[in-house]
Amino acid sequence: MLTRRNTLGLLAATPTALTLLPTMAMAQEPKVFQNPVAINATDPVAYFEQEKPVPGSADHKVTWNGAEWHFASRRNASKFKADPETYAPVFGGYCAFAASRGYLAPTIPEAWTIHEGKLYLNANLRAQELWRQDIPGNIAAGLNNWPGILG
Repeated sequence: MLTRRNTLGLLAATPTALTLLPTMAMAQEPKVFQNPVAINATDPVAYFEQEKPVPGSADHKVTWNGAEWHFASRRNASKFKADPETYAPVFGGYCAFAASRGYLAPTIPEAWTIHEGKLYLNANLRAQELWRQDIPGNIAAGLNNWPGILG
């Protein structure tokens, strides 16, 4: 049975004991949502050029920001490679609504928005609807949380 004195002694020793343990790196989520390819292997350039999600192909791939990105054509892959910041989704392709609330969520290709020249993806159509209710406010909140929510 622990007495009050023993408990206090254990609590006092804990900070010292923790400083003696080797520092462990905390696992961090990737900067880009991958499943296993960036943004579900959907061509990010197509959202701008064709105004819809278009599946990419491993035949046209680019590695950028720690992820493999697939494109529907060599032309789209070249455009992305020349200027990835223009085409890559904000918040690494994680759900923009979730980022605005301080957490990460995967996305689906069908829940997307281009706002002021930037691509935003959402976890589902309901999250997209909620996100669109206050796009500027949600962007500001998401940027305030990013990249800290990666872990």
